[in-house]
Amino acid sequence: MKSYNELEVWKLARLLVSDIYLLTSQFPKEETYSLTSQMRRSAISIPSNIAEGHGRNTAKDTTQFLYIARGSLYELETQLFLSLDLNYCNQQGVDKLFENIIACRKMLNGLIKYFETLK
Repeated sequence: MKSYNELEVWKLARLLVSDIYLLTSQFPKEETYSLTSQMRRSAISIPSNIAEGHGRNTAKDTTQFLYIARGSLYELETQLFLSLDLNYCNQQGVDKLFENIIACRKMLNGLIKYFETLK
């Protein structure tokens, strides 16, 4: 098995973190400790949990952390929709983020299926 930092999903998740930081830096200052912070934490959680899961000793533990990463991905997706609803960004500005979220989700689902067979 590859090291976690060689996984395409981990690399894409890192890019997603950077993109979320860039996007949220343009949010209103009153959102600093609410939506901005929450979106950044959700984004950071994705590659972090992929890495932590990879460091576990069993397929069961690894799978659990991959599920957590996937949950954070869904959370981030919802927060992006909320930021659109609040007019903090526009659809065109987040289309690439939604594409990356879908790509990450597909890759995570593949990893989860793989580790589920090892249990």
